[in-house]
This record gives sequence, C-alpha cells and structure tokens, in this order.
Amino acid sequence: MNTIHDELVAAVGPRHVLHGSAIGEDYTHDESVSRHAARPAFVVKPVTTGEVAQVVAAAVRHSVPLTARGSGTGLSGACVPSAGGVLLSFERMNHIVEIDLANHVAVVEPGVTLDQLDHALAEVGLVYPVFPGENSASLGGNVATNAGGMRAVKYGVTRHHVLGLTAVLGTGEIVETGGKFVKATTGYDLTQLIIGSEGTLAVVTQAVLKLHPRLSHTSTLLVPFATLEQVTAAVPEVVASGVGPLIVEYIDMLTMAAMVGDSGLELGVPAQITETALAYLVVVLEDRRADRLDEDIEEMAALLGDLGALDVYVLPTSAGTQLIEARERALFAAKARGTNDIIDVVVPRGSIAPYMAKVAELAARSGSFVAGCGHAGDGNVHMSVFQPDPAVRHTLMRDIFAAGMELGGAISAEHGIGVEKKAYLQELENPAKLALMRRIKQAFDPAGILNPGVIFDPEHDLEPDPIPGGH
Repeated sequence: MNTIHDELVAAVGPRHVLHGSAIGEDYTHDESVSRHAARPAFVVKPVTTGEVAQVVAAAVRHSVPLTARGSGTGLSGACVPSAGGVLLSFERMNHIVEIDLANHVAVVEPGVTLDQLDHALAEVGLVYPVFPGENSASLGGNVATNAGGMRAVKYGVTRHHVLGLTAVLGTGEIVETGGKFVKATTGYDLTQLIIGSEGTLAVVTQAVLKLHPRLSHTSTLLVPFATLEQVTAAVPEVVASGVGPLIVEYIDMLTMAAMVGDSGLELGVPAQITETALAYLVVVLEDRRADRLDEDIEEMAALLGDLGALDVYVLPTSAGTQLIEARERALFAAKARGTNDIIDVVVPRGSIAPYMAKVAELAARSGSFVAGCGHAGDGNVHMSVFQPDPAVRHTLMRDIFAAGMELGGAISAEHGIGVEKKAYLQELENPAKLALMRRIKQAFDPAGILNPGVIFDPEHDLEPDPIPGGH
C-alpha cells in the first residue's frame, strides 16, 4: 500500500514535498498576535490545479488534514497547519495568467501577491482596488478571508471583485464558478460561498478579478477633532457628500502619537492642535484630473469645518503617502508594544460612536487598555487589547464582540475567525446558523480534511450542546 508521502511525491515530484527538518519555521505560523503554531508532516508545492486535486485526494484517502497557505500574512491563524497534516503552499502557483483589457479582468493564481498584481496593472492604467494593508499578501489568502482594507468605503471588499473561481473541493473534485461576467442567475452562487470560507470549503487555484481604471491624482486630508464622537458623527456626512472618498479612517490620539513617533512623520500640525485633538479623521480623495481634485478638496474641507473639525490639513504628497503607510503598520506598532490581542469588529457606521463609548466602558470596568483606529467609512473598528490576564481578556473580548453584535454588527470584518476567534463565535452566534454552516462544510468537504479546527472545531471534538435544536 502506498504511503501518503508516496502519493504526494507522485503528484508534485520529490523536490516539491518537504518533510522533517526541511520544513522551515515560517510554514508553522501566520502573523496573528498569539503566534499559534503547529508543524505539518509535509509541505507540498503544487504548480497546477490538477496537482492540487491529486494532493487533496491523497489527503482524503489517508484521512490527513490539509491546509492551504499563500503568503502567511493572516491574522487569525487560518493558515496555520494541523500538526502532522499537509500544508499546501502556493509559492509556485504565482502567475498572472491573463490581464484581459476588453473585459477589465485579471486571471490570477492564488500565490500572486497584491504588490505583484499592482505593478503589472499599473503598466496598463488599471487597478485591483482591494488593499488590505499588506501588499505581500497573496490573492488566494485575500479570497479566503474576504480581505477588505482602507479603500473598501469606495470600492468594497474582495467579494465585490471576484467574478469567478477555479477550486478543488474536499473530495478532490475540480469546480469552476462564475466567469468574466458581472451578473448571473444560474443556481447557487458558489463563488460567493467560497469567498471568506477560510479554506474550509475548497482550495482556490485560480481567481477572475474585476479591475478599475487607475486614477492618477490623489490628496490626503488630515482632520483633527476634539472628540471621537465628532469624528464618528462626521463620517456619514463625508460619505454622503457625493465626493466619493477613497479612504475614510479614524485614528485615536494615542494611536496617532505612536504612528508619528515610530515613523518620524512631520505632519505640520501645531502643538496647540495636537494637545486638543482626541481623534483624527483621515480622508483621501482621488480623481483623474487635478483641477477636479482641487474642487473636491475645497468642498470637503468646507464640509469638515462645518462639522466641527479643529482644522483641515491638506498634506503634501509624500507626507500623505507616509501617513497611510504608517496607518497600515499600526497593527505591527501595537504588536511591538505588547498588545495581547487584536479585534476587527464591524458595526453599521452610524453606530460607531455608541459602540466606542461602550468599548471604553467595558475596558475601564475590566482594568484594561484598548486603543485603536479603523475604517470609519464602513464601520470596521480595529482595536488593540492590552490585558495580560487570559480570563479577564476573554470576558472583555466576548463583551466587546457582543456589544458590536447587539448593534447589528459582526465579530470580524476582514481578518476572519480562524482559530483565534472561534470560541467567541461559538459563544455568541445563533446555534442554527452554526449548524447550517456545518452542513455546508459537510457538503463541500465530507471527509472533514480541509482546515479542520478553523471557524469552528470538528463536530466530534465538541461537548454535547445543551441548547435544544443545537448541533
């Protein structure tokens, strides 16, 4: 009888199957704060969809868990392998298959990075506008987590830009969903079901992405306010202005001070303003013509002044770019300062002010420190939680998640549930929804080999559910 090692070698060749000491440390973890790690038995590097299907089929035959991995930049532990399992690395499936100018789409393999795609599209005046803050991230990982980022307020998130997929189910079968078209009513939308499923339903081997014209003129406005409530009250007005901002971010004063200090930014904000401002709004505008952009800047500055801004600073291009880059690194600054966990709750954007007030109350009650920033334009709140006691932290985070859900929000906007947040999902989500998710998982992956333990634990590992009708 063949061993799984024999079958993996037969699928991709001996040079592309790593095991034992050949498996580097980088394959054992992602970028989540906990650095949850596990060592797989094998790292397999396929180069075609057919090879992926053979690897999945081998994992099914030998009942071995399989995890897909792109760049490993995830923040929820979703690409951390199962101990003793197979890690499917897409580092060789990193080709831009096609840039179709007639249909404004790109066809990419899952190992293509955002930076790689952006450079290729810049040459033809197009852009894939989903920038979740880490340009070394892979498109496959972005599809798996439905990545968002700062530009979501204008362009939406990953699921708004994926038109079709090629994927391998947990049976080893290959399916193609969607295509180079923007609408279809032909049965269930399997494309959208796979997006955001964190590798638990299928292994994506190719994606068809919708592209947009690349606008060449941008400007960054830094807008200090005396209170966070003023910032959050201004956001709906900014979004409704008709100007169509590319980015609308809020940053609290502590996070801004850390960003400026770490990056050595010179923003030209007088001391009397920085001493008064408790929160900042960052608004980025774009247009294809400089004169139209100037008109939008003038209109937006007047609106923000009417909404109570202490001032409006139109940053020089270099300073604006540096500020956005510093904002993208805010998570790493928090990690460097010893944050114990990170949160990416989403609430309706009109509810940010009461939500943040509730978070401040919960943090004070638990003796914790919570700081942050967020994509204010779409209600995505990013927070760093400083509370070293695991039991106190768990209760605090559960209460923070519950407060967001009570306002009509959700536990995660873009990082995903992974292994890091699945306990909270289990505690807070409707049992009927969780049971439905499990049935969907069973249909796509009947052997349960795809990323077991991500989003929820395998059913056989659960205690009996005390809730009638539960799973």
